[in-house]
Amino acid sequence: MKKARVYSIILIPQLGQYIVTLEEIGGIRLIPIWIGPSEGMAISAKLNSQVFQRPMTHDLISDMLGKVKAKIKKVTITDVKDNTFYASMTLSFNKKIIEIDSRPSDAIALAVRVNAAIFIDDAVFKKCPSIQKPITEQEITDFKKHLENLKPEDFFKKV
Repeated sequence: MKKARVYSIILIPQLGQYIVTLEEIGGIRLIPIWIGPSEGMAISAKLNSQVFQRPMTHDLISDMLGKVKAKIKKVTITDVKDNTFYASMTLSFNKKIIEIDSRPSDAIALAVRVNAAIFIDDAVFKKCPSIQKPITEQEITDFKKHLENLKPEDFFKKV
């Protein structure tokens, strides 16, 4: 299992979808995950310090967890099956550790709100071709253009 962080989030306007890219900390691999517009907007809004008058869904969940003294300890991208990513959230509540199945997009949206650690299971790196992290600004620009032209099925190896 490798620790990760959100490297970028990109809106693909033609599809109305986002791609969130996770960066392996201390490594060179990036894992792109296609996510829906609501979750993409939630992640992007938090990363850009955008504040809304009323709590959005992930803010509400974060607030609720805080009120009942539950804490998200970590988020793990656990697997890829049939072109679908899977995740889990590890919570501590009443001195117990609780694992909750989650979509990666919701788990990441909550993790960025509460500064929870994000991990990627080694199985994900084996099943999903990773992209090596760009180094220069030009490589970052080229990478973003490359992502805009990809389809979700372009990311998966046949297992």
